[in-house]
Amino acid sequence: MNKDQRKTISVAIIGAGIAGLSCATRLKALGFTVQIYEKSRGVSGRMSTRKADDWSADHGAQYFTARDSLFIEEVNQWVDTDAAAIWNPRLRVYEAKQWRESVSSEHRYVGTPAMNSIGKHLARNLPIEFNQTIDRIAYNNSKWLLHSLEAGDIEQQFDWLVIALPAPQAQALAKSSDKSIEEIAADANMLGCWTVIANFAEKSDVPFDAAFINDEIISWISRNNSKPNRTGMETWTIHANPQWSQEWIELEKDEAAKRILNCAKTLGLDCDQAIITIHRWRYASGHINCIPGFRFREDLKIGFCGDWLHGGRVEGAWLSGHKLASQIANS
Repeated sequence: MNKDQRKTISVAIIGAGIAGLSCATRLKALGFTVQIYEKSRGVSGRMSTRKADDWSADHGAQYFTARDSLFIEEVNQWVDTDAAAIWNPRLRVYEAKQWRESVSSEHRYVGTPAMNSIGKHLARNLPIEFNQTIDRIAYNNSKWLLHSLEAGDIEQQFDWLVIALPAPQAQALAKSSDKSIEEIAADANMLGCWTVIANFAEKSDVPFDAAFINDEIISWISRNNSKPNRTGMETWTIHANPQWSQEWIELEKDEAAKRILNCAKTLGLDCDQAIITIHRWRYASGHINCIPGFRFREDLKIGFCGDWLHGGRVEGAWLSGHKLASQIANS
């Protein structure tokens, strides 16, 4: 099938996180007609940034690494276009109740001037309908039919459907069409994450820019202003560890923040004078151990992609979408 023939093949993609955007970018480059539906008002999914007039904070993914040659090539393009840059924080580790310097030497990348800049870069030439929660799908007469919570039935019908959502959401949406997705999605064991953003009027006297925390409520702390091209108030992002977050996922937000901030104080970050914002990520981490890369059903013309299918991480999300697109093109 050549590129001209592919233009007649339409693909709906549900989800505008990195996996969905990667899949759409690759499919469009291969000649397919794509349409993305996203329930939020912007792209990037968990590579997101919370903004106010005088501060911003990356409150989802904090950074990413690049190990696969395909992804390294992609990241180099992001750096060349100023969508990403290397971050060199003063990095420490807390374990066994003691601090030590991190010995890790691999490059850590961030979006610039915010983590969601990469999603915006990928989305710049893609057709996306925002604020569209696809809540029902059906495969009928070799076409995919979509229904939106906000707009009702989607008029356009599609030859292929790609679901680029966290495992539990993908399972809930697709189980009536592909029953085997239930077992696969359950294996991902996705966990939530409570995240606190603390804004300070003055720079805090903390001897590191980021830290990995072991065996505490908190698993990660970082000074957002230490990342390239960040401006505004002194802002810290604090992630609770996934197991604690999942156990207390239904906790009231104020109580979750209180427990997390008490832990932060014992680690040297006193947020008593800070302005606090808290966010609950219901699906933040988890993946299938066998790493299938993506899920593909040629008989139903449906595919699934996401970091949960490719070992977690930003790199896994991008590779999952990219490889699924290539598989669709070769089918």
